[in-house]
This record gives sequence, C-alpha cells and structure tokens, in this order.
Amino acid sequence: MPDQHTREPDFARRHLRLGWWSLLVFAGLGLALESFHGFKVRAYLDVSNDTRRLMWTLAHAHGTLLSLVNIVFGLSIRVVPEMSAHDRLWISWCLIGALVLLPAGFFLGGVVFYGGDPGVGVLLVPIGAVSLIAAVFLLARQVGPSSGGRGVLDPGSPRSGDKPARAATTKRQR
Repeated sequence: MPDQHTREPDFARRHLRLGWWSLLVFAGLGLALESFHGFKVRAYLDVSNDTRRLMWTLAHAHGTLLSLVNIVFGLSIRVVPEMSAHDRLWISWCLIGALVLLPAGFFLGGVVFYGGDPGVGVLLVPIGAVSLIAAVFLLARQVGPSSGGRGVLDPGSPRSGDKPARAATTKRQR
C-alpha cells in the first residue's frame, strides 16, 4: 500500500471540484448583482457608485471565467498525461492564485473607493493576472508539439478519422 504522504495529489479532481464550486459562488455573485439592479439598490446603482458597479461586475466576470479555466485544466490533465508533475504543481498553484486574487482584487477595489478610483484591494489584480499568464504559458508549453512527431497545435498533423488527401482528390475527379 503506497504511503499517503508521498502520493501525488490528484490535480484533475482538485481543479474540477474547485472550478465547479467557484462557478457556483461567482454565479451567485452575478445573481446578487442582478438583484441589486432589480431592487434599485442605490449603493450599487447611483452614479456616484459607478466605480463599485464596475469593480463588482469585473469580479463576477473574471471569477466566472477563471472557474471555467480551472474546469478545463482539470480535464486537460487527463488528456495530456505526459505533463510533468513539477509543471502540474506550478500550473495548479498559479491557477488557484489567479482564481482567488483577480476577483478578490476587483471586489475589494469596489468595497471602498475614492472618487472614481478603486480602493487599494485592486492591487491584487496585477498579481493575479501575472499568475494567470504564467499558468497559461506553462500549460501551452505542455500541449505544444511533442518531440516524437507532430503535436496538437501543428496544422499538418492528421486527425483521427481523416481520410488521406489523395483519396479525396480521386473522388472529386470522377
């Protein structure tokens, strides 16, 4: 029986679970924002609170999108099993950081704001953005062309089920 302390984490399950639960949270935030519109909540809709409305809308949108990115990463791990454990760990931490920091920065920037400027919480946004860019770079590098042949991104690689080009041209000539 393998030792549980040396066993590799199940990144696929972690990101699927995290993605679906965070999607629930950010969809709920979207519902709350829509209800603020419906009930004409002045703390949200007044012109003087335009910064708050923008920041909270950005928090909802970025959180929803990053939830979906985490779900896609969880599925990608199963599709690209040759991804190194080291890269999986870094991609995982970067995506989790982005999922927390980007929406939190936008949300906190709208809680307290100064004139038309967001609050200091918005300083989390660039850190989350860099974390997202790092994760996307590491992941894109993993699914690029493989050393043994044509990769996923190579337009010349044959897809399964494709017929050779020669067979298609002979049929057209008839």
